[in-house]
Amino acid sequence: MELAELMETGEQRLMRTYARLPVALCRGEGAWVWDTEGKRYLDFVTGLAVTSLGHAHPEIVRVVREQAGLLLHTSNLYWNEPQTRLAKALTDHSFADKAFFCNSGAEANEGAIKLARKYAKQNYGPHKTKIISLRGSFHGRTLATLTATGQDKYHRDYEPLPAGFAYAERDDAAALEEILDGQTAALFLEPVLGEGGVFPLSREFMLAARNICAKKGILLVFDEVQSGMGRSGYLFAHEAYGVTPDVMTLAKALGNGIPIGAVLARGQAAETFAPGDHASTFGGNLLAAAVANKVVEIMTQADFLPQVREKSAWFAAELGKLARKAGIPGQVRGMGFMLGLPVGESGPRLVEECRRRGLLLNCVGGDTLRFLPPLTVSRAEMETALEILAGVLTGRETAGGE
Repeated sequence: MELAELMETGEQRLMRTYARLPVALCRGEGAWVWDTEGKRYLDFVTGLAVTSLGHAHPEIVRVVREQAGLLLHTSNLYWNEPQTRLAKALTDHSFADKAFFCNSGAEANEGAIKLARKYAKQNYGPHKTKIISLRGSFHGRTLATLTATGQDKYHRDYEPLPAGFAYAERDDAAALEEILDGQTAALFLEPVLGEGGVFPLSREFMLAARNICAKKGILLVFDEVQSGMGRSGYLFAHEAYGVTPDVMTLAKALGNGIPIGAVLARGQAAETFAPGDHASTFGGNLLAAAVANKVVEIMTQADFLPQVREKSAWFAAELGKLARKAGIPGQVRGMGFMLGLPVGESGPRLVEECRRRGLLLNCVGGDTLRFLPPLTVSRAEMETALEILAGVLTGRETAGGE
């Protein structure tokens, strides 16, 4: 199907839930993708922080082929060896004691909300139901996770929203202490606010949150759907803070493109669910779990995460130099390869111009360029991305895609 026909058919047949760019991607390799017209792009979006090991990673391809030839799905009525192995791998490499698997970040956060409310009611009484999150946060598109998302633009047209949610200000520990009252079941935090503009929380705020939650019997839940699985330069971003949650949600890069989400919990919280309390038909099926096992295996190799930290520190420094040279007042912010550069209202235009020249980025908050390259990106590929961006910022033509 030619691009024009594809776009016309899509406009007619697909619900318009996305403002899609005029391009159709059809194959990829490593940090590169190609469109249906043969143009090549450096992918610094990675499916919104999903394909963190790059496209068509040979080990991931091998696992998909092998598992597809054995068994794809059985439901969770039966034991599943790849799923059990994945639960062991994730708990062995984290604070958690147990895992629950689902299909996406929104589902993982839904599961965490249910877990928190049941835990609080069992241990403290029926009054303890409130979920607190941060203004500027993003936790998903279902009604409950949409309500937990602290951005009014996502709430419009969907009222009445579920009751029992409230919002605290980012990095304001005093206000947090006040809002975390005796009715609060859980505090949901993204260690780095992704869709909200790539804002890392301060360590002081994270420590204060941990202390307040422990003192008041509130579950501390870290939403690491975007920041987890190596994106921050650590397997989980909270490790960089030295702060341990009670519950953590994962998705995105856990499957490197195969849909999977997870809820990890420790202690009594991990024992809260009983048979029938929660479920997911496809959650942790054999294919998704087999791939996620390979992702965890690769990311926990001794040299993998140190290389991510080294490469991302270099890229962030070079991006900052480029921004200063171009006269952009905003500072680079983020952690690891989860970086944002504030550029004002020109953000969407810059995204389109970078795409035209062969670099895929996206804009969050309407004013921040977000950089989410594969964690396997090379120095030469980062240099190419910087060269393209420099050309866009200065109006100078560059080679772009092929």
